[in-house]
Amino acid sequence: MIAVIQRVSESSVKVKGEIIGQIDHGLLVLLGIEDADTTEDIDWLSKKIVNLRIFPDENMVMNKSLLDAGGDILLISQFTLHASTKKGNRPSYIKAAKPDFAIPMYEKFITALESDLGKQVQTGEFGADMKVSLVNDGPVTIVIDSKNKV
Repeated sequence: MIAVIQRVSESSVKVKGEIIGQIDHGLLVLLGIEDADTTEDIDWLSKKIVNLRIFPDENMVMNKSLLDAGGDILLISQFTLHASTKKGNRPSYIKAAKPDFAIPMYEKFITALESDLGKQVQTGEFGADMKVSLVNDGPVTIVIDSKNKV
């Protein structure tokens, strides 16, 4: 699993012109799922995201986690995170999981995040044409690949 994590002061996602997910202070998480992903990847990445110390403390040092800061999560599925650009100019998405595998994994990831965060996670719509808006706070953007956890 690959996650692009952005600390935001606000973020929302629209499908067909209607806002279906929205947060204020927290994290926008773009999630790419591949066939090699497991429930171990879900558990590890979920805990990593909610405990990542990227929010400022009283001295403006990035020392607080999302849990400490009381923020929310907007989770968006994004298969293009697994794009291979090694050959030619047209990205290949062969590593990205197909919907029959990716959707259940995405749903399990939502459940894991909600359990680790202790509240509901806002989401986009899997496979939909989404319009994502955000105000990146910092800016702070971090990329985590669960295959590089060692």
